[in-house]
Amino acid sequence: MIRFFASDTVAHIMNTWSPLQQNLNHVMNGMSLLGVPPPIRSSQPPKDYSVVHGLRAAIEALGECTDLQLEKRKAMTLGDGNVKLINKCRIICITSARDNDSMKRLQEIFNNCLHAHNKAAVSSDRYLQIDHCHLVIIHTFPVNIESQVTQQPPRNISSLLTTEVYPIKAPLISNKLSSLILHHYDLASTTVTGIPMKEEQNASSSANYDVEIFHSKEAHTAILKGNAADSLAIRTIKEGLEYETVTLKWCTPRGCSASELQNCTSMYRITPVEVNSRPSLCLINFLLNGRSVMLEMPRKAGGKITSHLLASHGGEIFVHTLCTARSVLEDPPSISEGCGGRVTDYRITDFGLLIQQNRLLPIKSSYLGNLPISIPKVKARLNRHTKYWPLTISSTLIFNLKNYIDPLPSIITKEKITDEEMVQCKQVIYNLIALESKHEPLHLANVGQRSKGQKREEQYKIMWNELETLLKNNCHSENHKMVYNCLIECHKFNSDDGDKVELDQALRELDQMTKGDPEVQRASVIRATTDSPMSPPPLTSIAPPLSRNVHNRLGGIYSTPRSLYDIFTSQDKSKTRPDFAGRTGDSNVAKFNIVNIFYSIGE
Repeated sequence: MIRFFASDTVAHIMNTWSPLQQNLNHVMNGMSLLGVPPPIRSSQPPKDYSVVHGLRAAIEALGECTDLQLEKRKAMTLGDGNVKLINKCRIICITSARDNDSMKRLQEIFNNCLHAHNKAAVSSDRYLQIDHCHLVIIHTFPVNIESQVTQQPPRNISSLLTTEVYPIKAPLISNKLSSLILHHYDLASTTVTGIPMKEEQNASSSANYDVEIFHSKEAHTAILKGNAADSLAIRTIKEGLEYETVTLKWCTPRGCSASELQNCTSMYRITPVEVNSRPSLCLINFLLNGRSVMLEMPRKAGGKITSHLLASHGGEIFVHTLCTARSVLEDPPSISEGCGGRVTDYRITDFGLLIQQNRLLPIKSSYLGNLPISIPKVKARLNRHTKYWPLTISSTLIFNLKNYIDPLPSIITKEKITDEEMVQCKQVIYNLIALESKHEPLHLANVGQRSKGQKREEQYKIMWNELETLLKNNCHSENHKMVYNCLIECHKFNSDDGDKVELDQALRELDQMTKGDPEVQRASVIRATTDSPMSPPPLTSIAPPLSRNVHNRLGGIYSTPRSLYDIFTSQDKSKTRPDFAGRTGDSNVAKFNIVNIFYSIGE
C-alpha cells in the first residue's frame, strides 16, 4: 500500500490506507485539487516552504494501523502468541537541497522525528511503533546547472533508519522512480512489441506500437535460465533508463479466449508503465474485454517460441508463464532433438521399476526421532541400486537377458543376502556356463537393431565382462563376495592373452632345442608342455607362424596344409642364374662399370 503527501507550508494528504483510496484516480484527483506551486515574488515576504512538514506527516501515517495490522493487533490482545506485528516502511522524498550539509541536516531531523514518534507510540493505542524505516531522498535540480549534492549509497543513520541520496535532473525523475520501484518490489520489465493499432486520424491504416509493463521478477525465471544466447538477445536497456527490459513480440490471437486452459507454470499481476498513453489504454481494454494475447520469444538460431500469455481474470490483468520445456504429456525426445538416445532405446520400464523400489513415504510422528538415521539409509539404498545401471538398451546386454540371469540383478543390489539367495545367484552363473559349453546362442528380447551382426562368441564375451562389472560393484557383504568369487573361479577372464603368452614361451624353447637333436629335443619340449597343468591348447589346433619353417614331410606335430611361402622356401635353388656383379665381394668392379656407363651416356 502507498501513501502520497505534498509539502509546502503544511503537509497535504493525498490518500489514506483505505482500500477505496488506493488507486490512481483518487491520487490524481488530489493532485489536481492541490494545483501547481504559486510563483515566488520578491515583493511578498517569503513563506515557510519546507519538506519537513511532509516528512513528519509521513512518519505519523506510517504509525497508523492498516486494516491488516488492525486485525493482527486485535489477535495479539486476545492472547494469540503465533501472530507477530512488524512495522517496516520506506519513504521516497523528492526535494531539492543546497549542498551535502543541508542534506545531512535533513536526515538528522528525520531521525529525531522517527525516535520521537516511537516514544509517543509506546503509550498510545492508536499508533504503532516503527521497527525500521528506509529513507530514499531524490535531490532534483534543473538541467542547466550542476548539482552540489553528491550521490550517497545506503548507510545506517541509526538502528531504526537507513538513508540513501540520488541527485537526478528534473526531466529524469520518472525514470529513476521506475528503477527504484523495480528494485524495491522485486519487479521486472517486459516490453510487448509489434502491437497492431489503428491510427486516430486514418482508421483504415494501422501501425505497430510498443507497451512496457511491470510484473513480478519470477515471470522471467524460465526464459532467463534457458539458452544464454536466446536470453541475451531479448534483454535490452532503453535509452535514459537504468534497468533491463525483456522484449517479447505480440502474437496475433487466433480466437483464443482467456477461459481456455493453457499449460502455465506461474501467474502474476501486471501494470502498464505509461498508464495514460494511448497504446497502453488500447492493450488494457483489449484484455479486459475477455481476449488473451500470446507473447513470442525469438530464438537466435531461428524460429520462435510462445513463452507468455496476457489475460484478465476478475477485472485484473495477469501475465502467465507458459511451459517452454517439453510437456509430460508429449513423447520423449528423439536423438535429433537433443542428447540421449532413440525413443525406444531408453530403459523406461526398468526405470519405472527403479522408481517404485526407491519411493519415499511420509514418516509417522512416532518415528521422527529416527529421521537422521533413515535418510542415510535411503541414500545408501539408492546408491546400491544405481552403482551399475545403464540408461539405454544399447549400452547393456545382461539386462536384456532377463530370462537367463533373473533373479541375480535384483538380489545382488540388496544390502545383505541370505544363503538361499547366494545359491540362486551361483546357479545362474552355472547355467550360463552350461549354455556356453553347449555353444547355444543367447536369445535377446525385442531390442530393435541392438544385436545385428553380433556373433555368439562376442555375445558371451560381452555378457561375462558386464556380469563381472555388476558383481564387482555390489560386494556389500561376505555372501556378495562369494558370488563374485564363484564367477571368477568358474569363468577364466582374458584366457586368450594367457594362452598366447604360454604359446610364445613354448615356441622360444622349441627354437633353442633345435640346435641339438631335433627329433628328441622337440619331443621332450612337447611332452613337457602337454603334461603341465597350465599348458596351452593342443598344438594341432594352432597354426604355425609363417616366419618359421616347421614342416615334417612324414607327418609332424603341425599337420596343417603348407603355405605358398613354405613351398617357395623349400624348393631347390641350385639352378639359379649367377648373381649381379655388384653384389659379389669385388665391389670395385661394380663401381667401375657404373662409372663407365654414365661416362658413355655423357659422351
